[in-house]
Amino acid sequence: MESYCNLMLGCERFGFMANQKHRILMVSDFFYPNFGGVENHIYYLSQCLLKFGHKVVVMTHAYGNRSGVRYMTGGLKVYYVPWRPFIMQNTLPTFYGTLPIIRTILIREKISLVHGHQAFSTLCHEALMHARTMGYRVVFTDHSLYGFADVGSIHMNKVLQFTLADVSQAICVSHTSKENTVLRSGLPPQKVFVVPNAVDTAMFKPAPERPGSNEIIIVVISRLVYRKGADLLVEVIPEVCRCYPNVRFIVGGDGPKRVRLEEMREKHSLQDRVEMLGAVPHAQVRSVLISGHIFLNSSLTEAFCIAILEAASCGLLTVSTRVGGVPEVLPDDMVVLAEPDPGDMVLAIRKAISLLPKIDPQVMHERMKKLYNWHDVAKRTEIVYDRALECPNQNLVERLSRYLSCGAWAGKLFCLVMIIDYLLWRFLELWKPAEDIEEVPDIVLPCQSDGESLKDCSEDQCLR
Repeated sequence: MESYCNLMLGCERFGFMANQKHRILMVSDFFYPNFGGVENHIYYLSQCLLKFGHKVVVMTHAYGNRSGVRYMTGGLKVYYVPWRPFIMQNTLPTFYGTLPIIRTILIREKISLVHGHQAFSTLCHEALMHARTMGYRVVFTDHSLYGFADVGSIHMNKVLQFTLADVSQAICVSHTSKENTVLRSGLPPQKVFVVPNAVDTAMFKPAPERPGSNEIIIVVISRLVYRKGADLLVEVIPEVCRCYPNVRFIVGGDGPKRVRLEEMREKHSLQDRVEMLGAVPHAQVRSVLISGHIFLNSSLTEAFCIAILEAASCGLLTVSTRVGGVPEVLPDDMVVLAEPDPGDMVLAIRKAISLLPKIDPQVMHERMKKLYNWHDVAKRTEIVYDRALECPNQNLVERLSRYLSCGAWAGKLFCLVMIIDYLLWRFLELWKPAEDIEEVPDIVLPCQSDGESLKDCSEDQCLR
């Protein structure tokens, strides 16, 4: 609420018009048909912005045979550029290889602002770099937390410092995430706004009848990787099953740590009490959630955790590790927090089990409808867009001074990268002038009214 008030005060102070229409290019390596928090955020935000009258186009890499231009629900246009994922759904860094196609999309769609998502996305970093070279305003949203000591985080933090050195505005999904991003990138705090995730409460709603109380079902839906605390589950599940004979676990998700969970199940003979579902399509997540009483999140690092919102919207009491931005997500009476320690998590589950009789799924669902909705997220993002477009545009020399401040050697290297990018852009302007690139007509489809459900937003309804 404090962040929202600051946004509104800033909007009034600078005289921004909230009804200004934008033409936005969303860029990330993470989008449908892949499923995850970033993918959902981009999709739902785009759908709401379309309803507000803005033009939204998404750019991502090809997924399998899904390449070219596709249309999704509400007329959302998606460019699946012919780049294949290199590692963890990320494209191979090319620095300048994406410049021609990004320039073409920006001109064809008459884009006014570029919005990149996720620090780990190669395509996002390259798109923001090229967009600034061409004079476009850019906004960046960080969805994750990173450390400062390990080799991977040090490398990523330097890349982020380079990308955000010339960004117009930035968004983080929690106050903890904002502090982390400011420390990692050196970005001025006044340029970073907190706009949380949300949940489609029309899609995630409780079952008409609550599951029986004879058996307590704890649901886990997560990627089974180290960062999501899969190793914690290996120690927590057997202890909880030993203490509570009437507790059963449902584990949805896949990943390299799935083998450890299956070995644990075999070792403790818990085949009939721990059900392994494997990867769960997003459209089926609700059906898994409503079969349980408690949702267990064991993440070791988390900027926000949209899965907690989905579980709470379905009426489940949440038990979660107290990490990152998780303590900011739900009211105290809807979540039981624990340190990322097996013993503390078992105690938290014991407390949650004792609180279950006081939980009313329908009341919890109604509270979630008031706390989180994509309409509010889109409105707050609109204000950030207005702020970005008010930022003065600078010439190359003025912009290079920002990159020089990134370090004695790194600053000079970043300047060299941007000078080459500028020269390549100028060459493309001569070789294929902007007036020779045909602009595409805007296709306006009938949109749902603001009060209607976004229940189809998780489905890929492509017009082929």
